[in-house]
Amino acid sequence: MSISRLINRELSLLEFQQRVLAQALDETVPLLERLRFLCISDSNLDEFFEIRVAGIKQMEESSPSSLSAEGLTPAEQLRAIHTRVTRLVADQYACLNELLLPKLAEAGVVLLRRGRWPDETLRWLAEYFYNEIEPVVTPLALDPSRPFPRIQNKSLNFVVRLQGEDAFGREAALAIVQAPRSLPRVVPLPAALCSASEQRFVLLSTIIEEFVSQLFVGMRLLSCHQFRVTRNSDLFIDEEEAEDLRRALEGELVHRRYGSAVRLETGVDCPPDIVEFLAAQFGIGATDIYSVPSMVNLHRLSALYDLADRPELKYPPFAPSLPRRLTESQDLFAAIRQADLLLHHPFESFGPVVDFLRRAAADPAVLAIKQTLYRTGADSAIVDALVAAAHAGKDVTVIIELRARFDEEANIGLSDRLHEAGAHVLYGVVGFKTHAKLALVARREDEGIRRYCHLGTGNYHSRTAKAYTDYGLFTCDAQIGEDVHEIFMQLTSLTQTPKLSCLLQSPFELHRAMLAKLEREAANARAGLPARVILKMNALVEPESIEALCLASQAGVQIDLIVRGVCCLRPGVPGSSENIRVRSIVGRFLEHSRVFWFANGGDPEVYCSSADWMDRNFFRRVEIAFPIRRQKYRQRILEDLESYLHDDCQAWLLDAEGRYSRVPRIGETAHSAQQWLLARHATPAVHAAATLYTAGSPRDE
Repeated sequence: MSISRLINRELSLLEFQQRVLAQALDETVPLLERLRFLCISDSNLDEFFEIRVAGIKQMEESSPSSLSAEGLTPAEQLRAIHTRVTRLVADQYACLNELLLPKLAEAGVVLLRRGRWPDETLRWLAEYFYNEIEPVVTPLALDPSRPFPRIQNKSLNFVVRLQGEDAFGREAALAIVQAPRSLPRVVPLPAALCSASEQRFVLLSTIIEEFVSQLFVGMRLLSCHQFRVTRNSDLFIDEEEAEDLRRALEGELVHRRYGSAVRLETGVDCPPDIVEFLAAQFGIGATDIYSVPSMVNLHRLSALYDLADRPELKYPPFAPSLPRRLTESQDLFAAIRQADLLLHHPFESFGPVVDFLRRAAADPAVLAIKQTLYRTGADSAIVDALVAAAHAGKDVTVIIELRARFDEEANIGLSDRLHEAGAHVLYGVVGFKTHAKLALVARREDEGIRRYCHLGTGNYHSRTAKAYTDYGLFTCDAQIGEDVHEIFMQLTSLTQTPKLSCLLQSPFELHRAMLAKLEREAANARAGLPARVILKMNALVEPESIEALCLASQAGVQIDLIVRGVCCLRPGVPGSSENIRVRSIVGRFLEHSRVFWFANGGDPEVYCSSADWMDRNFFRRVEIAFPIRRQKYRQRILEDLESYLHDDCQAWLLDAEGRYSRVPRIGETAHSAQQWLLARHATPAVHAAATLYTAGSPRDE
């Protein structure tokens, strides 16, 4: 693999955050949704530092001369990241301060700054500070007997400069005030302090800054400055040594809040000597420090989205549809026996997935339920159904992935519930995360035991199913059922690698199969047969796959890649990838489905999958790709993909230099793939909202 074909993974991920931020700058997006996109870009940047930058820093310490796939040392990557992040952060704060806050104020959603408070507002805030904040704040003076405190990851803090003596005659120069994590970051003012057309809000940080002197009675307050530290949040568990993965994980979670520091954020008004003092306390260098022009942590503004009672400033609601077969039948199992059912969330309801398990729990003919859970949420209707099934005497087996990043604690809690209900709970395979999305129901019928399966590209999470695009397939196909059964046997028992009939599984066959299919397309192109590839995924990183795509391009295969986030392949390079086009769709819904379409000489093959094309998905996770066998659904998925390829509203094109640019508007009528899909699956109320876009026909099933 020539390094010229590769784009740095970290810089590509930062380009994705820039595309998310672009939604906040888009005047066609409702105003509070624009604020939400800004907050998402900020939250994503936090995770980038917690995981990606933290990992590179560890690599810099352990192997400073090592090279990334495209040939950069850890130090070179960190310098490039600092340069790119500095520009991204500047764009974020310009978006907030110059565009969104003024526009929100014009619309009647006002975030009050210091120094602009009427007397009655000042009195109310003073009482709020006295009654709600001061009782739970513990200011910490710094002197030889009181060392610098432990600062939690991403917590809001203030460094206060003081002058004078305390009650014991000690002089104090600095103190730390930690904002209580239990308090809301955005405080709404009572209606009596707002005009009829306004809602007014004040940040917790603003209130603390205004009244912080009350915490140091008798001292002279010289200055007060916000700061925030981001820490390494990746968990390390030696699974080979850990006798109990759950216990080891619980112990490691305690330390996540205080991992090594990887970023320090301060206000631009923070004096250099204080910045230097803080950096020394956290052991970080100049390239780890970011000065921001207002509040640290923009993500706290996300609370405004729910607090502001302004539906006209948000996306219009829509009602997910149901396939006609499900609306006409009260028997979900009978509907699946009739033929496979394909659902496209969030345009179609996630309700049937929950109903599938609820009905299985209550059905006397159901003998067993087997399920994988990666992310499912704390209050999960899926888990409720599994608990009910266990209580009803069903044999319930659940593979819970405890190591799902940032969901570890929630998944431990879910495992407790399922254990107590009598379910068999397992934590997957040592060294391999279980990321496949599978559910199997074994039901006794007149012909014998029949397996009903659900296979998906997304998590069993009712909330994200409303915001993420994913496909899910219901089937009672005997071959698929046998394959799913074999995978569960592999995950719960001690068996050899199963020989699967139609599913492709990582870490075994999926990678080889994808390479073989790309080589087949290349051979078809050389033979003059139809040869085309459309791949939709969240990330394309794995070098051998990129090499195979480039070789297929050189053979004449036309390749369209719809990659939401990281893409390390450089498209359009003469002699290498000139037949490859890469686009990213960033819109109202998070594009999450993974779909692999191959022309196959005129007999198209379509797979949906839980796996992106990354090393971890191919080699270090349990993943599956499942075929779409019904021709009607293969055609429907192709139409969906073509809609994404014709999007000129929310699409970005990647060039050979690693830069993204918006797809230019082609005709007089704009085409948004997500709006088209809303219209395609719409109830009549949604059709009216989508008339500005190319509309498809409602589903006939």
